[in-house]
Amino acid sequence: MILYQLFDGPKRFSELQSNLEISPRTLSMRLQQLECDKIISKKVYTEVPLKVEYTLTKKGLSLNEIINTMNEWGESKSAT
Repeated sequence: MILYQLFDGPKRFSELQSNLEISPRTLSMRLQQLECDKIISKKVYTEVPLKVEYTLTKKGLSLNEIINTMNEWGESKSAT
């Protein structure tokens, strides 16, 4: 679901948290893992308050077709 959110473009932590209705701790752990796997990148802006944006890397963007296909499959199965 995190990747699906990021296909629309960069998102801030708070945007992801509110869109996904996930705890901050869980979201933070998932984002760290995706960053370690080089699927997303994290950009920190030196502003007050601190601004952090997450975006998909080239590797992450390559998952778009797979995730869309899985989504279509899920929707077709729920319709039957």
